[in-house]
Amino acid sequence: MVLAAKVSRLLVCSLAFTVAAYAKPAKNTGIKVTPDEAHQRVDVTIDGAPFTSYVWPSTLKKPVLYPLIAPGGIEVTRGYPLAPREGERTDHPHHAGMWFNYGNVDNFDFWNNSDAIKEADRGKMGTIHHTKIVSSKSGKDSGELVVTSLWTNGAGVDVLTETTRYVFSRRKSSGGLFGKVQSTVNGGGVEDADVIDEIVTLHALKKQVFHDDKEGMLGIRVAHFLESANERGGTFTDANGNPTQVQKSNVPGANGVYLTSEGKQGDNAWATRGRWCLLTGTNADRDTVTIAILDHPSNTNYPTYWHARGYGLFAANPLGQHIFDPKAPQLDFTLDAGKDVTFRHRVMLIPGKPSPVDVNKEADSFAAEYK
Repeated sequence: MVLAAKVSRLLVCSLAFTVAAYAKPAKNTGIKVTPDEAHQRVDVTIDGAPFTSYVWPSTLKKPVLYPLIAPGGIEVTRGYPLAPREGERTDHPHHAGMWFNYGNVDNFDFWNNSDAIKEADRGKMGTIHHTKIVSSKSGKDSGELVVTSLWTNGAGVDVLTETTRYVFSRRKSSGGLFGKVQSTVNGGGVEDADVIDEIVTLHALKKQVFHDDKEGMLGIRVAHFLESANERGGTFTDANGNPTQVQKSNVPGANGVYLTSEGKQGDNAWATRGRWCLLTGTNADRDTVTIAILDHPSNTNYPTYWHARGYGLFAANPLGQHIFDPKAPQLDFTLDAGKDVTFRHRVMLIPGKPSPVDVNKEADSFAAEYK
């Protein structure tokens, strides 16, 4: 009953935030970052219209950004498991919004952990606990949030601290739903995007080996229309051979297509490397939107591998290598006690379908901004 009540409160808050998108937004109020620790969330709005929220409900095993709402009020993340919607896939309950973690940290699995894990298997998992809102800042065209969290393995040992800085920005005002950006295939572009820069610093409390693993690191579970039309479901296994069944979808409308900086398209993007990857789709209202993830040259093992699945998982994994390419050597990234590592990624929500030339320019700009 207690768990159900907590889930209910989260859904009420989440739905209220999403429904607010349908109210006329306040003009020229900028980007507001509003902590609400009583409800375990920080809401981010652009001119009064919802953009995203940083949330840490007890029903998840890590903090996440949820939902992600593109210009024009288009929600690009799956609702399940936080706010299930009819017709969505209900596989992988650990895929919630946008998150950052890893599948094998010194033989503990932080990626696959959720309330769905059997009691007998919980000792193999890891949990990321939100610990503090360090700072928040609002502004005309950008806002910031700095938070800390603690990585605890299944043996109850604290192994990593995490400091994450989010920079939320817009390229130009879109006015929410009332002043909607034209999101046709030929309209919009990076100059109209709303942007999230995520800068994550991990500090090792003990020596940790991030074993070469498929499940990592920055992940987004996308809305149904951004899934591949070719996806027929099936059984997907993690590095330990644990299966997850993805059901075949009978709901029309999925038309998402991946494209990497190296020209890999659709299903061919998975397990390849690139400095960026796009996922573009068109919803039932004929609005075309693109999610772009940009890697940074300072990141370990740049350019990243793309763990980009047709059923809706869009992830950048810099620490998997041999698992994606059997010809490549094993990459077991080691972080000694007391040492830090930082990962930088840019996530862009773009109305329309941007050109690769423009995305390459954006990647150059991102590389120059953070040294």
